[in-house]
Amino acid sequence: MKKNRLERINSLLKEVIFEVIQKEVRNPHVNTFVTVTRVETSADLHHAKVYISLIATELEKEKILAALQTAAGFIAVNAAKKVELRYFPSLTFKLDTALEEHLRIQELLAQIEREKAARPPETGTEHE
Repeated sequence: MKKNRLERINSLLKEVIFEVIQKEVRNPHVNTFVTVTRVETSADLHHAKVYISLIATELEKEKILAALQTAAGFIAVNAAKKVELRYFPSLTFKLDTALEEHLRIQELLAQIEREKAARPPETGTEHE
């Protein structure tokens, strides 16, 4: 029962935090390419890890992540106005690298296939 409640809270927080970032954060480093991919809230609801995905260079990603972390209190206060919880968790922003890892794996698999196709066919004869 608690697991379902936590999943619902995580889903709700994901939507609300994304909305606050898109509409209310006025930091020049935070652009519209920020997506909240998931939220993991602690069992006591006092802490939440907010995973974000970005389309940016590595340097820009670091700046955006730092800007979001700096604005975490502002984001929490504005998100708390939209959600009815006894405690609104303190937010910690993390970079979600799952998409990049998936793309890297796909590229490696494609490279293996290209290398297989470039090899000469095996003859299959055995030497006696």
